[in-house]
Amino acid sequence: MYALAAQSGSNWMLLILVYVLIFGGFWFVFMRPQKKEQKRLQAMIADMAVGDTVLTTSGFYGVIIDITDDDVIVEFGSNKNCRIPMQKAAIAQVEKASAE
Repeated sequence: MYALAAQSGSNWMLLILVYVLIFGGFWFVFMRPQKKEQKRLQAMIADMAVGDTVLTTSGFYGVIIDITDDDVIVEFGSNKNCRIPMQKAAIAQVEKASAE
């Protein structure tokens, strides 16, 4: 009778171990890449400078003409009159200005 109770306890421990392994696997597969991408985007935004060409999340290309703490002013087109302030979070990609 005692051996049956001990075996039942080890089954519960094995079940808990399996759940922990499954949860750990899901975290490793889904959460870790998302955290890496988030860090990459934060580093990209932190390295932005005036004169860099950016691609916005809405698909427009422009040139940064001013940067504040939370916002950037982006100039679109070649007429130099289309300047739009936007949040830094709206920047999807940054191409550094070429040093000429």
